[in-house]
Amino acid sequence: MTKREEGAGPQGLASALVASGALQRDWSSTFHAVPRDMFVPARIWPGIASGTRQRALVDRDTDPDAWLTAVYSDIPLTTQWDDGQHTGDDVGTTPTSSNSRPHMVFSMLSDLDVREGHRVLEIGTGTGWNAGLLAHRLGCENVVSIEYGPEVAKGAAVGNLRDAGLSPLVIVGDGRRGQADGGPYDRAMATCSVGDVPYAWIQQTRTGGITIAPWGTGYGGEAIARLVVGEDGTASGHFTRSSAFMRLRQQRPDRADHAAYLKGQEWPGDGVKSTTTLSPEGIDGWAEQFAISLRVPGTFWSVEHDTDGSYVVWFYGDDRQSWASVDYEPGASEYLVVQSGPRKLWDETEAAYRWWEEQGRPDFTRFGLTVGPDGQTPWLDLPNNPV
Repeated sequence: MTKREEGAGPQGLASALVASGALQRDWSSTFHAVPRDMFVPARIWPGIASGTRQRALVDRDTDPDAWLTAVYSDIPLTTQWDDGQHTGDDVGTTPTSSNSRPHMVFSMLSDLDVREGHRVLEIGTGTGWNAGLLAHRLGCENVVSIEYGPEVAKGAAVGNLRDAGLSPLVIVGDGRRGQADGGPYDRAMATCSVGDVPYAWIQQTRTGGITIAPWGTGYGGEAIARLVVGEDGTASGHFTRSSAFMRLRQQRPDRADHAAYLKGQEWPGDGVKSTTTLSPEGIDGWAEQFAISLRVPGTFWSVEHDTDGSYVVWFYGDDRQSWASVDYEPGASEYLVVQSGPRKLWDETEAAYRWWEEQGRPDFTRFGLTVGPDGQTPWLDLPNNPV
């Protein structure tokens, strides 16, 4: 009995997606007509459903059963590291192309709410699977997909899509600009995350149309923004679910390293010490990070683990001057805080967390985003309640 016959194939994955609510009836036939395995290269690094960590390389040529099992599991598959500069078998530094987790793919397609005759603009072709699903559902002539990486686009358009008998228009270019010549579109969607939604995507979507994009700040936490374009040229809507996508290449952060913040000094340097009763473990959830990120812009963090279960959380400001550290020790009721620079980053973080608690610990779906020609504004519950 083969792995496919055992359930590690399309039907097994389809059943799991239907049970989870991700695969709706109107996408079922397309799921089977555009099989995922046709859009996955021989060498992949399987991910995990609940996060962004990648496991060891799986090579179809040396272990076809493991490859097929990974392809028809509900997990993301990294297909490129470091913009193609990494070629070894181990994991690279930064994943830069993937075949997304099927649950997220079909959840976003459900959010997109496409109808017969709709034209769709996709930002981030990747392996071409999402473009292929849209092309099968709507017709190849109604799908335009933009990919920044020439080699990635070649693999998707010349290879995967062609082999699947599909021919949506795949363009090599800067996805931030969209593709005005093909607009206006009924729907636009990004399969890469952004911190700033390019206004061109809104401009190229017709009034009443929908633009979908994974959105999040540099701090952490990310969610799918579902924006409806209004007559005034703005687009607004709630977030629908959490997400974890690779960043749009032109919006990747340019961060200083740890040493730059300490200015050559040994910790604690010129930092001011204090204590807090708020455990760092209490703020590391995805929803908590998202809420904090909206109240503490221009920051990011990292964790330095020790072997005894203790760790240090470092917070950094994009100003390259402000930093804070919080020491976590298992079983402690107070935690050492050190802060330095013009911003008191732990004070800001703790205040943001307390605010989130006061609002009833809202999840992603209570937050929303409005995007216009002058910028973007996140909000809670209603657009007139900016965060």
